[in-house]
Amino acid sequence: MGFAVLAWQVVTHGPLRALDERLGHTVAAWSALPRGVAGALADLGSTAVALPVLAAAAAWSWWRARRRGTPRPWRPALAAALAMAVVPALVVPLKLLVARPGPPAMAGGPHDGFFPSGHAATAAVAYGAVLLLSRWRRRWPALAAYGVLNGAVALGLVRCGYHWPLDVLGSWLLCGALLGCLARLTRPAGR
Repeated sequence: MGFAVLAWQVVTHGPLRALDERLGHTVAAWSALPRGVAGALADLGSTAVALPVLAAAAAWSWWRARRRGTPRPWRPALAAALAMAVVPALVVPLKLLVARPGPPAMAGGPHDGFFPSGHAATAAVAYGAVLLLSRWRRRWPALAAYGVLNGAVALGLVRCGYHWPLDVLGSWLLCGALLGCLARLTRPAGR
């Protein structure tokens, strides 16, 4: 529901879009965070960084479940890989449908749309899947680290002028449902 409201605001040039663009300009002009650092944070949402991290967590999850004699030890890793494969299948058509222009830093590029953010979606699902596959004993610190990591990716994307804030928020809302499904599939039997 939240994603639909954001998409509607973006498509119809609603008041949230105007506020979003003002906030995006303010964050992009923010000089307290050096552009190089912001670029590195944004890159944490790229497939070149997030997919190897997810692959390592999936392999470790499979190995650990196999060692413990868990039935179908491959299931959580496969579910995580499928969830990650769904990300571009959702994001790319939505970008084309909404066709939102990017921030000024992205003007004139070969891009077809910016809402929702692919980097934010990749980070949300990949690192969320790592969190679910890892089954941390201390859940709150792991959730806090996940939130900080995704917040850092978002800040980097907006600070560098790669995306508007609503592009990132839209990705998070879209991927929340996907992670909910993944959580059910990666849950140990009997829980």
